[in-house]
Amino acid sequence: MAIPRDALRYPAKRVLLARTRLAYVHLRNLLTDAKRDRSARVCGYVAVWLPEELITLFLEEGEVVNATTSSDGEQFQPIAISDAIGRVPSSAEYGSICFHEAADEQLDTMYHSQTAKPLPWPRELRLEDGDALLAFLYATMHDGAIEIRDDGAVHYVSIASGTPVRGYFSDTRTGDIAAHVKLLLAPHGGAAKPLVRLWPRADALPAQASPALIQAYRDLIAALVARLGSSGAANAAEMVETARRPLVAKHPLLERFSPTLPTVRDPVSDTATLTKAVAEWLLAVLRAGEASGVAPEKTLRDLTSARHHMFQAAGLYDALPWKLQW
Repeated sequence: MAIPRDALRYPAKRVLLARTRLAYVHLRNLLTDAKRDRSARVCGYVAVWLPEELITLFLEEGEVVNATTSSDGEQFQPIAISDAIGRVPSSAEYGSICFHEAADEQLDTMYHSQTAKPLPWPRELRLEDGDALLAFLYATMHDGAIEIRDDGAVHYVSIASGTPVRGYFSDTRTGDIAAHVKLLLAPHGGAAKPLVRLWPRADALPAQASPALIQAYRDLIAALVARLGSSGAANAAEMVETARRPLVAKHPLLERFSPTLPTVRDPVSDTATLTKAVAEWLLAVLRAGEASGVAPEKTLRDLTSARHHMFQAAGLYDALPWKLQW
């Protein structure tokens, strides 16, 4: 039987905000404090239980770097950071929230277990038999993790060369990790069997492009449309759109940047992928704009000067053929 979404509880290295009614917490203020307050500038996660979904925000050094959503607690999808935060009402009558510090390895595994597919267990393996499960891991010299869900509590156990080496438990457990695994898997009388899943070693928690950078690129495109129009280009917005359309197949995230059909929803993308897509689009537009007397290098310098440090950090100038002097 599936575990209700609202019952899920994840491990914490330190509880910064215990699960609290959302009506008493302002999410944006909480995240702002996490960036400003040195003591709260930690790696961890914010979980928000809403009536229709569970939203998880992953933080590094107090900064939100990724987010997921789930309507049932079973299937999760990555979601744009701005979209995730925007779905949380500022004065919610229903819902709850927590803010927990967590180890990097737990965050890597937690995100991976939400967004990837687990490895299959052998059909003949009895997962409620802890000795047999641990013997299988040792025999296969597995490197990765196991996830155990028991009555809403989610536990992660890191496995190296088939041996449990670190445990991230939703409740307080110290001592022999293998013994805790066997205890969690043991039959609980009439209770539902724990859900046990096997994972390879997780990649590092991916970081999305920041909402600020995405907005900066939106503003840059809008400014470019205005510059083309003032330079005499006929229907500048359509000219920019014409350059975008052929690139959507190669860079699907550009679907969220149409100047003629604007959308406020951000793409889910890392900085390098986003910047590469926008750079190819800018290159096509600026070269087309030369026919209207728009000097590409001067135009780029003029339109990006106010945020050139942000664009430089994102690698925009390195992805374009012009070398600007500041």
